[in-house]
Amino acid sequence: MQTVFEARKLVPPAAGSVVSVGVFDGVHLGHLAILIANVERARHLGAVSAIVTFRRHPKRVLLGRAPRALTTLEHRLELFRRAGIGLVAALDFDAGLSQMEAPEFVARFLVAGLHTRHLVLGFDSKFGRDRQGTPEWLAGQGWPVDIVPQVVVGHRPVSSTAIREAVDLGDLASASAMLGRPVAVLGRVVRGEALGRRIGFPTANLDLRHALHPPEGVWAGFARVAGADPRGEGGLGPPLAAVANIGRRPTVSAGAADVRVEVHLLDGAQDLYGKSLEFEFHERLRGEQRFENLDALQAQIANDCARARELLAAREPGRVGSDPGGESRALPPAAR
Repeated sequence: MQTVFEARKLVPPAAGSVVSVGVFDGVHLGHLAILIANVERARHLGAVSAIVTFRRHPKRVLLGRAPRALTTLEHRLELFRRAGIGLVAALDFDAGLSQMEAPEFVARFLVAGLHTRHLVLGFDSKFGRDRQGTPEWLAGQGWPVDIVPQVVVGHRPVSSTAIREAVDLGDLASASAMLGRPVAVLGRVVRGEALGRRIGFPTANLDLRHALHPPEGVWAGFARVAGADPRGEGGLGPPLAAVANIGRRPTVSAGAADVRVEVHLLDGAQDLYGKSLEFEFHERLRGEQRFENLDALQAQIANDCARARELLAAREPGRVGSDPGGESRALPPAAR
């Protein structure tokens, strides 16, 4: 997948493109419906499937504040790649772009930048100043547009806002049902104090760049590491059984204010510094707690790891269980 971060560096595909526009925070089932329709339309036309998205949430410029992201830009790009998208233009949504009229947006990005042949948009897609660039407006301008309807799960419309609320509350079953995959985070591995290594459980400390994460506690799940794809296709490697701790580490850092996300791979340590790591959450093992000493902490971590192994042996990476609508959901294989 080709990614372009500056509009001036866009080189229009010779075969033209099929374009979808949006933030796509979370890349949930509603977004996935758009991506799948885009890829299918591009395949039919012999064009490139393309996404125009934004490096930061437009509300940060428009309102001066933005919700915590469900997915970092890096995570969104990885999920676009899994869905089969061929080209992503990740634009910087600044004051200039916020004031750009819809016709200029079309001329600069859709025509000159991407040689757009067809558009695939969500029912509520909008771009341009005063949100003029709707699917209906584009169709009225003569553009061929496929409009993807709203997706509903368990009688509830799927939206990034609804998923944020569910993750914040720790209702990962509902959040996962709307995502179509387990709740996950992806961050860069940064250096910590290496305490975990000293007590026999080395951890990867993730910098999530202020992305939203589940409530504090110890979680069982699967990790994927960037650059470890055995097929040599880029992206992330195979799933590895792991345990994550989200919290302030009260046993060793009493009074710490910052919440950390630390991941321990159950089947051996790797040199992960500087790499990206995705962790998908499957089950909360316990809340975070303070222990009397490091020996007690070490014993509890060993118990956590043993329990995680047992739980994960019966789980399939990338798959969620029964959702509130009573269906078992998972991403199509091409989108995992």
